[in-house]
Amino acid sequence: MDEAVNHCTRGLGILEWAGTEVAGQDPDVVLAAAGDIPTLEVLAAAQILRNALPELRVRVVNVVDLMRLQSESEHPRGLPDREYDAIFTADRPVIFAYHGYPWLIHRLAYRRHGHADLHVRGYKENGTTTTPFDMVMLNDLDRYQLAIDAIDRVPGLAQRCASLRQDLQDARLRARAYTREHGEDIPEVAEWSWEGARG
Repeated sequence: MDEAVNHCTRGLGILEWAGTEVAGQDPDVVLAAAGDIPTLEVLAAAQILRNALPELRVRVVNVVDLMRLQSESEHPRGLPDREYDAIFTADRPVIFAYHGYPWLIHRLAYRRHGHADLHVRGYKENGTTTTPFDMVMLNDLDRYQLAIDAIDRVPGLAQRCASLRQDLQDARLRARAYTREHGEDIPEVAEWSWEGARG
């Protein structure tokens, strides 16, 4: 509980227990999220990458206060550049999952180092009456797409992991087909939990 209180007080932070970073080395990719469903999907994407590519150094960041993404010169709760760079890096791909419109995250962070490497997934006004996970997939905010985004944006990984990328695309197709046939989310998504993923 104390750790959660500290995290919320800071407004954002690295979830060390969720990533696969190596002490003293920069991550290969940063998976970041703001919002409960995006955070769940980022955690699931991190688990997929951990299982499939254990050598990939993944940092997981959770943002509670979006104003922390701004510079301290733009907002009283904004982060100084050095702190922002320490969390998000200045030169690594950042895949950011957000429950609102993606442009907001870009506008908050557009003056930051590495903004060209920031890729935001969020609400695209795609949806209908469907299951929760299918709605996430309709907006390309699902765990499989986030893992694909990481593969696509880490230099050299897409070529080396073409088969994994294809498997993740197939998982999206299976999930969509299951929803259409059964009217509910696939069990591997509906029953997923971090504790269960740890084994």
